[in-house]
Amino acid sequence: MKVLIALTYYRPHISGLTIYVERVARALAARGHEVQILTSQYDRGLPPVEVRDGVKVRRVPVLMRISKGVLMPTIGLWATRLARWAEVVWLHLPQFDAAGIGLRGRLFGKPVVLTYHCDIRLPPGLFNRAANLVVHLMDHAAAWTADAIVAYTEDYARHSPYLSRYLRKVRIIPPPVQVPPPEPARVAAFRQKWGLDGQVVIGMMARLAAEKGVEYLLEALPRILAVYPNARVLFAGPCENVLGEAAYARRLRPTFERYRDHWSFVGVLDPAETAAFFANCHVTVLPSINATESFGLVQVESMLCGTPVVASDLPGVRVPVATTGMGRTVPPRDSRALAEAILEVLAHRQAYVRPREEVEAHYNTGRTAAAYEELFESLRGRSGSR
Repeated sequence: MKVLIALTYYRPHISGLTIYVERVARALAARGHEVQILTSQYDRGLPPVEVRDGVKVRRVPVLMRISKGVLMPTIGLWATRLARWAEVVWLHLPQFDAAGIGLRGRLFGKPVVLTYHCDIRLPPGLFNRAANLVVHLMDHAAAWTADAIVAYTEDYARHSPYLSRYLRKVRIIPPPVQVPPPEPARVAAFRQKWGLDGQVVIGMMARLAAEKGVEYLLEALPRILAVYPNARVLFAGPCENVLGEAAYARRLRPTFERYRDHWSFVGVLDPAETAAFFANCHVTVLPSINATESFGLVQVESMLCGTPVVASDLPGVRVPVATTGMGRTVPPRDSRALAEAILEVLAHRQAYVRPREEVEAHYNTGRTAAAYEELFESLRGRSGSR
């Protein structure tokens, strides 16, 4: 099967969305399908065409950037060529160009599948309000072109203002989550590198971005330190030059400096390092604040490594904890509740730990790829009669 995947950003850009697509694209290629990615050349240093793990990536030049969006004048040309080539067109929202690409799939009689990753909310301001309106209109136009719309969870689908309008088209496919089992030698090396012996380690893996709620973990630290003076936060993920987040980073910088003895940035980690990171944490935290977080792949990665989670009680985000029992959920933007939940998990940690096999029964990349493969095949015979 020839699968065209379209999204605004792809690897090496780091986000839950790009990691999701990369994992499923690789898995589909490994299952014998031809997979092409159509995305932006958001960094001019990236090659316009390359093959990554059996997946061909076509990057379209960017004329200008508007907030986190991009304008690509030649995207239509490439969308036409690749929609003709494909047997299935797979779109990922939020994406301004999705409607045009989906329309091409529809005109060429190809099934169109849309995966909706999260609601989008730009910062306050007249320009951003206008941009939000345009993006929402284009997302609804893309929904019209789609044969099926995939959501991570039924919980998020029913609460999302966007997805709840298209429930008859919605299919639920759990997201692809994978992390290798922690290797004892790497776990020990990571612990030694960061000097973690004798410390209570609280982990967070995310981009340094406003919607991740980093400031609420910072505000929770005094209560945690009152009980565990040796507590230390390890923050893994991009923390410098994050697209659209420069002002947020500047605002938090003085607080990071205040807690420099209890907060460390460990950078972007490869899969083996990621497993070692989670295995060294006593608890991990996902304090996201709004519907731009629809699930949080990192919390399942943490669970797979035997580490419980405290996550925000948001639609979709609360599902992994409810499914596995490996943690607690707290109201978003509530630093006191966050601190209390962290302290509760630290005090009774073993009660929140489950075997890796139990978590893998619910979440794994192979299961996700097989579900998409089945969906694509079911739609191929119906697309010509729409």
